[in-house]
Amino acid sequence: MRRQLAVLAQARAPNQEWDEATFRGLLDSGLPKLGPQQRQRILEAGALSAYQTLATLPVVQTLVCDDAPQFRQLTAAIALCWVHDGRHYAKLLPVLPQHREALAQFRERYWQFYHQLRAYQGAPTAAEAARLDAAFDALFGTQTGWEMLDARIALTRAKKPALLAVLQHPELPLHNNPAELGVRRRVRKRDVSFGPRTATGTRAWDTFQTLAATAAKLGVSFYQYLQDRMSGAERLPSLAARIADRAQGLNLGQSWTSSSTSA
Repeated sequence: MRRQLAVLAQARAPNQEWDEATFRGLLDSGLPKLGPQQRQRILEAGALSAYQTLATLPVVQTLVCDDAPQFRQLTAAIALCWVHDGRHYAKLLPVLPQHREALAQFRERYWQFYHQLRAYQGAPTAAEAARLDAAFDALFGTQTGWEMLDARIALTRAKKPALLAVLQHPELPLHNNPAELGVRRRVRKRDVSFGPRTATGTRAWDTFQTLAATAAKLGVSFYQYLQDRMSGAERLPSLAARIADRAQGLNLGQSWTSSSTSA
């Protein structure tokens, strides 16, 4: 299937954009035997490729998330959430007293290291980044003698590049709790009403709940914002402009800009 898909792509002009209808038509004519799951994966890959080559809108380079497989390939890089990783240790249920003590001691060291990373974000230096990198190896090279805990520690150690992305980009958050909380209202509404019934309803939900949540994060009255836009007055600045101002104040993207400039 991959070879046949490559043949389809080579038959088109390399810089020609395909809209969804054209892409679906190509699949219908060129790969008529595609199963529904294969077809869906190809459509998703096409959508991701189109997003990652956008020139008119900013493309997110790094996503802060847990290590669920559906987040892979969305962005060029992944920064893992420390809170999600820490929850794995909270789920361990030791029975023997020495195992309980080993877990308690390791979790204390775990969160001490987390707070060191937070301190680094406030005053990042190359020397402190090197020290924290070595401290990570020491902490997650620990052998406690309890097999379940040692296995869990090894899993965290394997995620080192994504967990320590903050050393290269200090402005990255160490967890994604705000994003998790941001979708809670959407999930609660879905639970109550069993979800929208049509594609139009889905777009309406997504549009207005996104506007409401964004306004709340920016300290804007959602009612006043809707009134301003629906009346045509447009005296209030757009949410996009407010987001840009907030991002500039937070210095987001500074490390990417400085690294590319120095290169």
